[in-house]
Amino acid sequence: MANPTVLVLYNQPLLAKDHPDAQSEHSVVEIAGEMAGILSEYGFRVTQFGLGFDPALLGHELKKRKPDAVFNLFEGSLDQPETESFVAGLLEWAGVPYTGSPPQTLSLARGKHTVKHLLKGARLPTADFVVVDKLPVPKCVLEFPVIVKPATLDGSVGLDQKSVCVNQRQVKERVQYLLTTYGPPVIVEEYLDGRELNVALVELPHLQALPPLEISFPGARHGAWSILTYDGKWKPGSHAYESTPVKYPADLPRATTRRLEELALKAYRLVGCRDYARVDFRLNAAGRPHILEVNPNPEISENTGFSSCLGSADISYKQFIVRLVEQALTRRNAPKPTFDSSAR
Repeated sequence: MANPTVLVLYNQPLLAKDHPDAQSEHSVVEIAGEMAGILSEYGFRVTQFGLGFDPALLGHELKKRKPDAVFNLFEGSLDQPETESFVAGLLEWAGVPYTGSPPQTLSLARGKHTVKHLLKGARLPTADFVVVDKLPVPKCVLEFPVIVKPATLDGSVGLDQKSVCVNQRQVKERVQYLLTTYGPPVIVEEYLDGRELNVALVELPHLQALPPLEISFPGARHGAWSILTYDGKWKPGSHAYESTPVKYPADLPRATTRRLEELALKAYRLVGCRDYARVDFRLNAAGRPHILEVNPNPEISENTGFSSCLGSADISYKQFIVRLVEQALTRRNAPKPTFDSSAR
């Protein structure tokens, strides 16, 4: 029997390379090549496809290539981030198994504010917030400082030092800028001035939380806010990038580590993640963890913090990539719901 065929699916970059937000979009092309190389090395028959504006092309490619599984790296476009979940839905409809979370999870997690409502309903700790989706900007009812960010974009898009605001005038200016540049909604959130931590989770097949990773800010300039900005995430060589090193595993009290892992597991299940995810945290002044975001299908290139965490589970990076595909393949013959057409 021939080895399984895998289609590595990613979003075709649509922004010009000189666009200020282009790096977060263009990086997926390199990641797709990295995944394809690993899977080929392990004997899979691999092809790649970058999907642009026309969703019909995906159906055409699936019919033509007939993959046994799809390695799903499609993140949605910056102007239509909701297409991330649409593409997963098309794969479901086509009956092609794929890696990562299902469409309902991607749709839910796409809205930071939506997930925060869910977290609050489940009595999981998250910072207080308000949502602004149109002008005029209402009076901020939260205690300053606050952090203002696009509610539906990933990858620290729209985040820089001006994102943290200490008065109403700054909030008004920042919300207006984000609404104009990225569109609604905008989330205004209590700023927690504590340590920033991530917990990676894998489900291969048993769900486990890996030891926390810390994003530290030792090189922050005097007076700068300790936040992971867009430049800090995507622009090597910039001061913001060089001053936000990752420390793994984080040096934390055992009780704090247990609490982070407990909260991450609950958040993963609450949002309905599958295969892998990352939950981002910030500690408050008292050292208590608060959930910032739940990230299904986070970036998993070899140079990310996520890959650093795998060793604690005795999983090599390449093994992780291969096991994602192997797990997707087990879903090929998953039972489908049946209906009695004679029932009325």
